Formats: sequence, structure tokens, C-alpha cells
Amino acid sequence: MNVVIVGAGASGLVCAIRALENGHKVTILERNNKVLKKLLLTGNGRCNFWNENMDKKYYYTSDLLSLETILEKKDLVLPFFDSLALIYKSNNGYLYPFTGQAISVYNALLNKALYKGANIILNKYVKRIKKENNKFMIECEDEVFEADKVVLATGSMARPNLGSDGNGYNLAQSFGHHINPVYPALVQLESKESFLKDWDGVRTLAEITLEENGKIIKKEMGELQLTSYGISGIAIFNISSLVSKGLALGKKEVIKINFAPWCLNKDKLKEYLDYQFSLLPNYNLKQILEGFLNYKIVNIIFKLLKLNDLVKWNNAPKEKIIDYIMNFPLIITGTKSFKEAQTATGGIPLEEINPKTMESKLVKGLYLIGEILDVDGICGGYNLGFAWMSAIIAGDNI
Repeated sequence: MNVVIVGAGASGLVCAIRALENGHKVTILERNNKVLKKLLLTGNGRCNFWNENMDKKYYYTSDLLSLETILEKKDLVLPFFDSLALIYKSNNGYLYPFTGQAISVYNALLNKALYKGANIILNKYVKRIKKENNKFMIECEDEVFEADKVVLATGSMARPNLGSDGNGYNLAQSFGHHINPVYPALVQLESKESFLKDWDGVRTLAEITLEENGKIIKKEMGELQLTSYGISGIAIFNISSLVSKGLALGKKEVIKINFAPWCLNKDKLKEYLDYQFSLLPNYNLKQILEGFLNYKIVNIIFKLLKLNDLVKWNNAPKEKIIDYIMNFPLIITGTKSFKEAQTATGGIPLEEINPKTMESKLVKGLYLIGEILDVDGICGGYNLGFAWMSAIIAGDNI
């Protein structure tokens, strides 16, 4: 078969390698002047490319049954990377290239694609695709390519500066595919609280609870980054997909922060503070709290409760203080844009593709893989993992 793949990102190159290994002729059309641009930024340049605990519970999608079918191919991924002469290491199940550098994965994929004979054409923006007499006509600004099969591996709308501006959605829609609403994911959250400038720059381990219209829908533990616009960090990224969708539907999104996750409950925290004050009766409350809270957080709690800086524990509103420490509320008003998002939530519903082949159910010979589909994972190698799995399935079934 003569195969054209639109997009030379993570899923595009893997699909190309598998299709080439199955005897097809492959041309990859890439709008950028370089392949795999987004991959080089993954994991702050370290490239967490896989997770040994690959499970549907780490993903958001409109069709879990189809996702389960795709996940059945997870055992093909590491043998594939072994075939690229890539050595990798595990950090609690999170897999990285042994070098700790994304460029190693970049080189491994590009070298194998070129070795197998991929025709990679850069600076080629696909304007439209038509199907005529069982052939696909892929129209670029200055050239038309003909193919027996077409693979859309264009990415979503996250990081448009790297080429993902949503064009793939337009190409898919031209064939009748639907697009579930697309929003930023793995992204920072914004708030308009007056105290944000006071906690800017703080990093702290915390447990966070996401409440939507007053109902708890998700909990996460991890390092938080408190910023002048709101809140960031891996724990926040992992719930941002839910927040994006909720805000778009007009729901009230509130993050409750437990700044003392080492403490089992409020009663235990009260016992701890009572005990510390019994040992240090001459200390004021700030001096005790600063033993486990950043001073900026302590100052905000005092400001919100209008407390005197020298107040002692026995004279303080204990229940209110403990509630702020273990249940600090932050009303979320928005997210950062696609420019800052690592991925997107939404896209082409899995219901419209055959999960055993990644072929469109609407157009024979059209395949859809990677981030263009309505699947997004939490941090930890899950989004790249889906890119690899969907690409291998498509490449093996063309």
C-alpha cells in the first residue's frame, strides 16, 4: 500500500515504522521544519515515555470499552522500543531513556524510520484531503499526494507553536467525523483570589480535593506550585481535564488543599498543636505553624482570619485554623490556554473508530491515532503511551 501519514509526531513516526515493517510505502507530511518537536519537551526534556502500570483508570475518554481494547496491545510497546536499540530505566514504574534525555528517544525513532525507508517531507501543510475512486488525494499548498491509505496523526490543539493548531480536526470533520469539545489538559489552573500574590513561588507537598458543584469528584496527592495566577504542579495537572470540562459547562470548581497531608485528620492535627504548645508555652501560634507550613501560607491564614501576629494557640480560633490548614478553599475560574497545556481533552470520539485497527468507521482507509482522539491521560507517560499503542495498532493493520 501507498500510505501517507499526516504529522511526524510521536504517533506518526511509530505508525510509519510499523507500516514500513509490514511492507508498505510510507510518506510522512510534517508542517514543521523538524519532526517530533513536542517529544523533545516531554518531561522537561527527560521524556517519561511509558508507565509499567498502564490501566484505563489513568485516562479520561468518552468510550472506556474502546480504550480497553486499545490497551490490550500494551505488551507490544516495550518490545518495539527494544527494537530501536533504546536502553531505558524505571523510576517507580515510570520509564525514561537511560540517558535521561528526550533526544535519545527522538534519535531512536527518527533513525529507525529513515532506516526503514520513510519519506519524511518537512514544511508541508495539508490543506484538505479528498477520496476519489478509492484513492486519497492529499492537497498541500504547492503539491498533491496520492495514497491508498491515510493516517491522521496531527495532534490536538495543545502547544500550537509546535504545530498542533487543530487542523487535524478540520480534516477529520471533512469526512464526517464529530469532534467532542476540546479543552486544555495537563494545564495550570487560574483563580481570582486576592491573596494569590502573597503565596507566589511556594512549592509544597499537599493533598488536593476537587469539588464540582459541592460534590467531591477527585483527590490527588503531590507537589503543588502556588502562583500569582492560581495553582500548578503534577497533582493539579492530573485533575485539570475534569476542571476544563466542568468550567465549560458552567459548573463551580473548587480545589480544597490539605497542607498537612502527613496528619490523618483534623483531630490528630489538633492533638499535635496542643502537644507542641504544651512543650513550648511561650511560643506564639505562628512560630508553631511555621514548623510545617511555609511562612507565606501561615501569613495568608492569619490575614483571612484577621488574627494578631502574636496570638497564641490557646487564644486562637482552633477549628477555623485547622480547617484552613487541612481544607483550604480555592475557587477556580479558568485554566491556562492551549499554549501552556501539555495535551488536550476531547477530540474525535473513539466510538467512530475501530479500536482493533484504528480505522475510521466512516471512511475506509482512513486511520486516526494519538492525541487527535478523545483520550487524555494523567502525568506519568500515559499520553505518550496511548500514542505508541494506537500507532502500533494502525501500522500493523493497514
